[in-house]
Amino acid sequence: MRTETENKSTALGSTLLKSVSKPGRYAGGEYGQTLKDKTAVKARFAFAFPDSYEIGMSNLGMRILYGALNREDDIWCERVFTPWEDMQDKMRAHDLPLCALESGDPIGEFDFLGFTLQYEMCYTNVLNMLALSHIPLRAEARGENDPIVIGGGPCAYNPEPVAPFFDLFNIGEGEEMLPEIVRLYIKMKDEGRYTRADFLHEAAATISGVYVPSLYEVTYNEDGTVKAYTPLYDDIPKTVQKRIVKDLDKAYFPDEVVMPYIETVQDRITVEVGRGCIRGCRFCQAGMVYRPVREKTPAVIDCQARALFDRTGYEEMSLSSLSISDYTRVDELTDMLLSWTNDHMVSLSLPSLRADSFTRELMEKVSSIRNSTITFAPEAGSQRLRDVINKNLYEEDLMRAVNVAFEAGKNQVKLYFMQGHPTETDEDLAEIPALAHRVVSAYYQNPNRGKGGRPPQVTISVSPFIPKPFTPFQWEAQDSLEEMRRKQAYVGECVTDRKVKYNHHDAETCRIEAVLARGDRRLADALELGCREGFKFDAWSEYFNYEKWMSVFERTGIDPAFYANRAWGLDEVLPWDIIDCGVTKAFLKRERAKAYEAATTPNCREGCSGCGANKLGGERACCPKTK
Repeated sequence: MRTETENKSTALGSTLLKSVSKPGRYAGGEYGQTLKDKTAVKARFAFAFPDSYEIGMSNLGMRILYGALNREDDIWCERVFTPWEDMQDKMRAHDLPLCALESGDPIGEFDFLGFTLQYEMCYTNVLNMLALSHIPLRAEARGENDPIVIGGGPCAYNPEPVAPFFDLFNIGEGEEMLPEIVRLYIKMKDEGRYTRADFLHEAAATISGVYVPSLYEVTYNEDGTVKAYTPLYDDIPKTVQKRIVKDLDKAYFPDEVVMPYIETVQDRITVEVGRGCIRGCRFCQAGMVYRPVREKTPAVIDCQARALFDRTGYEEMSLSSLSISDYTRVDELTDMLLSWTNDHMVSLSLPSLRADSFTRELMEKVSSIRNSTITFAPEAGSQRLRDVINKNLYEEDLMRAVNVAFEAGKNQVKLYFMQGHPTETDEDLAEIPALAHRVVSAYYQNPNRGKGGRPPQVTISVSPFIPKPFTPFQWEAQDSLEEMRRKQAYVGECVTDRKVKYNHHDAETCRIEAVLARGDRRLADALELGCREGFKFDAWSEYFNYEKWMSVFERTGIDPAFYANRAWGLDEVLPWDIIDCGVTKAFLKRERAKAYEAATTPNCREGCSGCGANKLGGERACCPKTK
């Protein structure tokens, strides 16, 4: 029998879809979705992406976990995304709850609601989705019939700012962990011993990678810094170690995907090549928390790519990796893929290429490189500062790469930089546009450049530095808002060639992101107040309002500078010390010290730097020459 809420939702559904933009976001029924008999499953899981449908449907992690859960016969995983503003207004006006796409059932009736936390500025969307689902925001206020709310993804490596809103977090890779969590729930239900509290305790005590915030007491020093995390029970781990999948060849990977009705951010086949990064850039969180490096073999990647092509017919394929050119068998893999993608007119895309491994041969093989703007990320203008951040990239590498592109007829180059690195000076900043000017000059000095085309265009995009957990720079202060703005203006003044286009990221957004990235549980009051006052889609410039954020911080007793703009003590207890990402704090401190000496560390294949991640193991772990 359908509930009153379900009947109301059905009656209004078709009318609402006609009155909102992009109704395909909410219609469901896509080819490739998973439908199951509700009476035959023992646990229902709503997988939530706290952003728009178009962004969430392009997320590879969501596709993997959706399939990993649904291959369990007695578990049904469905999808839910943040409704756009117009739909949210309609839902509130008609008192309609947020519903899953597959069944159309209200999210509040599910056993689990799992959020992937990809970006700190989506935290307000998480709270909005809970409110729209009629689920209490705070975990402590939920009853036995409310869903277990789970968080995961990269932002879960510092879960503390949103910890009071989640029942548990899965730390690390979830293909194996999430089914284990749901299986424990089913087991306890079948045995008649399930209560919310008992389930959370047993999950934390028995499943590696599970962090239950309510089972830890957090105390603070008089200066506001964290004093200690204390487990409330002896069988709860003092720190929660992340989970990894050791052998990616044997890991679950979907052989089909849900095909959206509307255009998404990335309408393409995405095939994962590997996880982790050998490079060790000192500002980069992903390069640290995704260690150790693991690779799939070319044959497995090719098989997975063929299966997805057969079921989707997409005309573009992207190889997913933090640094695709560091894949040890990239030439073998591209040859294997091109042996059939060319015949089927499938364009092969290789994102995240490094300038020092960019070749004419690779460019000629990969059509997406030939037909698009060439993009590299020097991250700093001067060689001194590139050494500080351990980029291990030299100007001659960049010039060789752009000249390869110019000789192939390309005339557009995009370069990504950061401002605000530790030890940065105005001389370093001036080198950003100076380097772009030298790229323009290289175009005209190249005798083999394409003839008869438009003049060169070099676009520089500069983003303020944000100190992130589990990086050598996690202790560093972010520039003040005034200093970020001054530096942005200074770089712009140094651009003297109309062939150089200058873009920069919004400084105000970057400051709030830094507060949330290094925050602790005391930020929850501010996030909740923001939700009550209508904060949403803060990752979108048209919705972000810095003054409103500052007002919320002031009214909840939060000093943003305490989190973003102070240098943290090396012996200070960090909000994320409750998590063990595999990389040791001792290693991060060594790397920070080397940064202040402008001393570089070789990549993992040149020699093991002793980061600690190898203890997590795996047949294809990092440092193959030294393990």
